[in-house]
Amino acid sequence: MCKWKKALLMFAGVLALGMATHAEEAAPAVTAADAMFTANNIWMMVSVFLVFTMHLGFATVETGLTRAKNTVNILFKNTVIVAIGLLTYALIGFNLMYPGDFTIAGFFGFGGFGLHSPEGAAGLIEYADGHYTYWTDFLFQGMFAATAATIVSGAVAERIKLSSFLIFSAIYVAFVYPFVGSWTWGGGWLADKGFHDFAGSTLVHSVGGWGALAGILLLGPRMGKYVNGQVKAIMGHNLPLLTIGVFLLWLGWFGFNGGSVLSGDPGMVSFVLTTTSLAAAAGIIGSMIMSWTVQKKPDLTMVLNGCLAGLVGITAGADAVSISASIIIGFVCGAVAVLSVMMFDKLKIDDPVGATTVHLVCGILGTLFVGIFSPDYSFLTQLLGVAAYGITCFPAAFLIFFALKKTIGIRVSEEEELKGLDIGEHGMEAYAGFQFFTNS
Repeated sequence: MCKWKKALLMFAGVLALGMATHAEEAAPAVTAADAMFTANNIWMMVSVFLVFTMHLGFATVETGLTRAKNTVNILFKNTVIVAIGLLTYALIGFNLMYPGDFTIAGFFGFGGFGLHSPEGAAGLIEYADGHYTYWTDFLFQGMFAATAATIVSGAVAERIKLSSFLIFSAIYVAFVYPFVGSWTWGGGWLADKGFHDFAGSTLVHSVGGWGALAGILLLGPRMGKYVNGQVKAIMGHNLPLLTIGVFLLWLGWFGFNGGSVLSGDPGMVSFVLTTTSLAAAAGIIGSMIMSWTVQKKPDLTMVLNGCLAGLVGITAGADAVSISASIIIGFVCGAVAVLSVMMFDKLKIDDPVGATTVHLVCGILGTLFVGIFSPDYSFLTQLLGVAAYGITCFPAAFLIFFALKKTIGIRVSEEEELKGLDIGEHGMEAYAGFQFFTNS
C-alpha cells in the first residue's frame, strides 16, 4: 500500500474517533434511574390496560346475571360509564382527589379544573419519585373512578331509567368519589390517622356499594321478584358469559392491586399478586362449601360471586397481610357472600348481581380485616374509616337518587319493564329474532 493511502486511512480513523468522542459527550448518559423510571412506568401502563379490561368483565357479569331482554341496556350503560368516568375525572375528579393542599383540616381541597401536567422532567422522571408520569397517574386513577360508578349499574339493573342512571353516575363519580377518596389517597385526614386501604376495598368498592344500596332502596324490587311474601328467583340468561366476566375481572385485578404498588418493584408486586390470587381462590372454596351446605347443591352463581368477594376482601390489605391471612380473608368473604345474598333477599332488597354483597359487605369486611391481621394498622382506625365513608356516601347517593326520583323519575314504566329495557329505552334487541316488536 502506498504512503498516501496509509496516510488517508490514518486520517479517516482519527476523524471517526473524534466524531465518536464528540457524540458521546453530546448525548446524555442513560442512567440507572432512567432505566428504572422506564420500567416502573411500563408496569403502571400495563396495569392501566388490565384495569380497563375490568369494565368488559363488569359488563359481561351483569349481562350474564340478568335477562336477555335487558342486554343492550346493560351493555350501553357499561360502555358510557367508562366515558363519563374518564371525562369527569379529567375535568374535576383528579384534582379533587389529589388536591395537593387541603383548605379545611384535611377534609377538602381542590387543585383546579382540568389536567395540568408539570413541564419537562417535573411531569416525567421527577414526578412520583420517578415511578410513573403525570399522565400515567391520571389514567390509572381514572380507571378506578369509572369502576366505582360501574358497581351501581348491576345493582339497579332491569328497572332504572337510562337517563337517571347516567345523571347519577356523572354526579357521583365527579364529586362524591374523588371528594371522599382525597381523605385517604389524597393525603387527607384519614391518611393522617393511619387508615389503610391499599387498593380500594372501601375507597372504590364500598363507595360504589353504598351508592348501589341507596339506588335499590329508592327503586324498589323488580316486578315479580317478591310475591306473597315469597322470594322468586329471576335467573340470569347466560351463565357462560357470567363465567367469562368473572375471569376477566380476576385478570384485571392483577392491575387493580398490582398497579397499586405504584411502581414496578418486583418483590412487592409479586407478593401482592400472590395474596390477591390466593384470596380469590379461597373465596371460591368458601362460597362453594357454604352454598353446598345451605342450598344443598353447589351454586355456580354463588361460587363466581365468591371469587369476586375474595378479590374485593383482599384489596384493602393485599400489601399488608400475610399469605395465610390472605387465604383466611378470601375464604371468609366467599362464605359470607352466600349468606349476605340470602339476607338481602329476605329483606326484599333486590340486587340482580349481588353488588351490595360483593362490593359493600365484603369491601367493609376486607377493610376491617387489615386491622385484625396486620400489626401495623389499628382495627379502631379501620372501623373509623369504614364508618366515615358510609356516613358520607350513602346519604349523598340517596339524596342524588331522591332528587332524580322527584324530578324526572328513576324507574321505567311497568310496560317497559315487562317488555324489556332494550326495546323501551333503545328500540333494539341484543339477539336478533329473540323478540318481535313494532313501532305502533
